[in-house]
Amino acid sequence: MANNEDTLMREVEEELRRERMEQLWKKYGSYFLAAAVALVLAVAGYKYYQTSRISAANAAGAAFEEAVHLVDEKKIDEARKAFESLVKTGPGGYRALASLRLAALEADAGNTAKAVGLYQVLVDDSGADPLLKSFAKLQLVALKIGDADFTEVENRLNDLTDDASPWRANARELLALAAFNAGKPDVARKALEQILGDRASPSDVRERAQVLMAEIIAADMAKGADASGAAGKDTVGKTNAVAKKRVETAPAPTAQEPADQK
Repeated sequence: MANNEDTLMREVEEELRRERMEQLWKKYGSYFLAAAVALVLAVAGYKYYQTSRISAANAAGAAFEEAVHLVDEKKIDEARKAFESLVKTGPGGYRALASLRLAALEADAGNTAKAVGLYQVLVDDSGADPLLKSFAKLQLVALKIGDADFTEVENRLNDLTDDASPWRANARELLALAAFNAGKPDVARKALEQILGDRASPSDVRERAQVLMAEIIAADMAKGADASGAAGKDTVGKTNAVAKKRVETAPAPTAQEPADQK
């Protein structure tokens, strides 16, 4: 009897659950269906986005390699057009790389203003890769090193000369050069010492740092020699004046004391 009652109770409960589900479906079924459709569309859209993104990246990569190949073949005008197209339509990473290569072409062609402008656009691009942005800043400073004053160069290079910067050796070299040209040998010497004391400094940068350090030392020695020479001339002049005064005030020799013995 107990088993029959349990079975009856389960059947009743199942019937009640079924009725509740039917009522819920009648009331909210359209919402559930819409949510399911939205989920399917979202997944499909994401998959399409991924596929399109990969396809665009592959196409941009192939276009970039082709543009680099044109540069290697000395077809500069064609390469310039290819890079310009990537700058306008390429995905973020390849757009930044194309900007760097295009700026380098303009710099090699003597179009410094255009090159500086391209580098500056990349430096100001908040969405660009930080590594590429810092490299663009480095190249920009290298182009302006002869025209910009030392303060501007120093301000632009502040974060690039930090120990954590991958471009610290090159940035310190530019800072040392700007300081040397601005007549700030102490600042230049400090930057060069940082280069020479950093084991990660590239060999070519290290060699140029040694050359510039030698120039600074030579300039210091030359200044020291000039100062010593000036001091020596002053001492000789004073000595001559004293000697002349002594000759003028010395008593004349007498007949008993010949002048050649005086």
